[in-house]
Amino acid sequence: MGRTALSLAAVLTLAGGVAACDGDHGTTGRVGVILPDTKSSARWATADPRYLKAAFAKAGIEADIQNAQGDKNRFQTIADGMIASGVTVLMIVNLDSGTGKAVLDKARQAGIATIDYDRLTLGGGADYYVSFDNVAVGKLQGEGLVSCLAGKPRSTPKVARLHGAPTDNNATLFRQGYDAVLEPKFGSGEYAKGPDQAVPEWDNAQAGTMFEQMLTSHQDIDAVLAANDGLANAAIGVLRKNRLNGEVLVTGQDATVQGLRNILTGDQCMTVYKAIEQEADVAIGLAVDLARGQRPSTATTAVLDPETGKNVPAVLLTPKAVTRDTIADVIAAGFVTEQELCAAEYAAACAAAGINPG
Repeated sequence: MGRTALSLAAVLTLAGGVAACDGDHGTTGRVGVILPDTKSSARWATADPRYLKAAFAKAGIEADIQNAQGDKNRFQTIADGMIASGVTVLMIVNLDSGTGKAVLDKARQAGIATIDYDRLTLGGGADYYVSFDNVAVGKLQGEGLVSCLAGKPRSTPKVARLHGAPTDNNATLFRQGYDAVLEPKFGSGEYAKGPDQAVPEWDNAQAGTMFEQMLTSHQDIDAVLAANDGLANAAIGVLRKNRLNGEVLVTGQDATVQGLRNILTGDQCMTVYKAIEQEADVAIGLAVDLARGQRPSTATTAVLDPETGKNVPAVLLTPKAVTRDTIADVIAAGFVTEQELCAAEYAAACAAAGINPG
């Protein structure tokens, strides 16, 4: 695939800015970023902090990046501190829309520009929204599962689903995407509808318990649509205990190191790669313009907030499905390295897939 990320310079050129924080455009000030947790997805502990720090440094912008660690009170405390410190732009990944809206309201009252990063805060009224086309993410998952089942045909396969957190609008959009693929197959009788549950806060431990109960009551499950790689890995752990890993097909999303390793070992059939470096670059491009009091020109689409009925100016990026045959594309994009992917017991699986660390 090669590197698909837009360079920050290109983003700033489109936005009519430059990658410095002084000069003719004046001072940009500081940007505050609040990430949600480190357990719902590995990306919040690894990919996003790395790419955001690099993009801010390249732009010459001072940034305060903190993680709420899944604690709503901590989220609000961090936001209060950033607002009091005089950040000019606040970028958040909400824990839920209620908490996110409270923070966005305070920022607005303080005259601070706001960006919803990755997750739309329903009713929040952020100035801009940067994410991926999350319905398309779900559609890739659904199509991936169909492709996986076609490779291991069975009569009327029973499909279980582990949905993401009910409080995360992205989980709702993912489900819209994959249900658009799967529901017609359930309706026609081609697939059998198995048990399905939403996993509170994307909690992997709860997902494991839920799936164990599913498998106990539905021992004929043939496939699992798991809404991300963490939930997929929880299901795979249960399948391994029952010696069903590789037999029951599992999807994921996020292209985490663990998810890619599960694909290499045959325990997971696909994931979805989202170019987080590109997402970070675009978000910082918006932040630079907002901090300078300029109207960004890169948000060329809009997303309807179903609670307010208003359109939020947005940039939606394109996801890509990943299978065993295309893991090399994720490596080529710089999202993971051969060394971290192929460490220890995964070396043989990498070699079998033609992936050889230098």
